[in-house]
Amino acid sequence: MVPLLLVLLLALLLFGAGFALKALWWIAVIVLVVWLVGFFVRPAASGGKRGRWYRW
Repeated sequence: MVPLLLVLLLALLLFGAGFALKALWWIAVIVLVVWLVGFFVRPAASGGKRGRWYRW
């Protein structure tokens, strides 16, 4: 009975980790797309140069 519970617990942990990693990959892709859009669509700064779209 105990080995069965350990196997089920291990399967549950691996499923949870796989789901979390997949969600993190989607978040990383979304952040990359937002960064690329912001990089190519930059507002013009004073003096005609292209400004930075982020604040830091």
